[in-house]
Amino acid sequence: MKQLKNEKSIIDSYLIDKELYAKFNVKRGLRNSDGSGVLTGLTRIGGVAGYIKEDEEIIPVKGKLRYRGIEINELVDAIEEEKRNGFEEVSYLLLLGKLPTEDELQSFNSLLDNNLLLPAGFKENMILKSAGNDIMNKLARSVLALYTYDNEPDGISVENVVRQSIELIARFPSIIAYAYQAKVHYYDSKSLYLHNPEKGIGIARNFLRMTRKNKKFTELEAKTLDISLVLHAEHGGGNNSAFTSHVVTSSDTDTYSAISAAIGSLKGPKHGGANNKVMGMMNDIKQNVKNWEDVEEISAYLIKILRKEAYDNTGLVYGIGHAVYTLSDPRAIILKKYAKELAIDKNREKEFILYDIIEQVTPELFKEIKNTDKVISANVDFYSGFVYSMLEIPSELYTPIFAMARVVGWCAHRIEEIVSGGRIIRPAYKNVEAHSNYLPLKNR
Repeated sequence: MKQLKNEKSIIDSYLIDKELYAKFNVKRGLRNSDGSGVLTGLTRIGGVAGYIKEDEEIIPVKGKLRYRGIEINELVDAIEEEKRNGFEEVSYLLLLGKLPTEDELQSFNSLLDNNLLLPAGFKENMILKSAGNDIMNKLARSVLALYTYDNEPDGISVENVVRQSIELIARFPSIIAYAYQAKVHYYDSKSLYLHNPEKGIGIARNFLRMTRKNKKFTELEAKTLDISLVLHAEHGGGNNSAFTSHVVTSSDTDTYSAISAAIGSLKGPKHGGANNKVMGMMNDIKQNVKNWEDVEEISAYLIKILRKEAYDNTGLVYGIGHAVYTLSDPRAIILKKYAKELAIDKNREKEFILYDIIEQVTPELFKEIKNTDKVISANVDFYSGFVYSMLEIPSELYTPIFAMARVVGWCAHRIEEIVSGGRIIRPAYKNVEAHSNYLPLKNR
């Protein structure tokens, strides 16, 4: 349409003077002026702490992440010590509010196993016959389609939503794996490999099994992916996708609509796509830095990036800095340990050293170049893409893996909103358009 070609005119009709935000004390992005989040709710599911606020001053502290009050480090240490799958136990903890007994965990695992297979005909009709080029979009569409396979799709009793949640947690690996196989077959002209999930091995192992043509993986690979899923399962109610789950749930809509909306949120590069940004930057650094162990050469190139003279000219070092964490991100510390172990196993130690140096020198370079006192550190995205690449997972699956883990948190936040919310979330927007009169069509 001719009228739509005048893009500037359209933009001007939506543009709002930035000074008006300050005038009316608008919390843009639901952020306070100091960058901290506006308190919009309470949660018992996940706790994220990265600073202390005293007398309106932000004091940096070491980051803490708690699932139902338990520190993530304790959970990971126990999983490591007992040499078992952790994601299923964490799913039980977040969803049902307590650590399971041995019998309860076994029953929960059986429920997941019994829902690993997609409904009859779903794989063929909803995934293979309508393959998509974007796995996240395909995942959202598939979740919405599951509504029609549910005998009680609109029920919002806690019992019904817990049942739906368990089914979604179990089915996400299959949906993602099949959507990926369909994508590489129909869009990339590669062979199609379809493997059924296997009972008794857990979510992480099933995902590796279903995405690899030979179905083979090592115990180190399975353990590393399992821990990654544990670390990504929940991150408090204030992250964009969890908040989306709260907002959509507050209208009393169905589970499938709420979860597909959260998927749409996570797809955005400012949220779930961050690890792909890190990988793109790291590939650029590897091409432009000859010696991956030379601190001075690496620092010199990072300075160019920070000065908007290199890579994508944004001035950002992706994977360094976080909206909440300051001194450290506990997820990054844990994942770095597994990244190192995997790098040794995969003969990629020099690459790990490059990551380590960038993590160490960037915070000080950032302060110097940006002339700021802001305290920053590596976040989990800095190492997650590297880990997935060592697991031979294609980049288009990085964000879907995030969704495969975070669906647990989304479902838990949905249940919390149903139980403790009670009011539709409806913040205020002030209209700042000048008043005008209707102009007859012949006079325009």
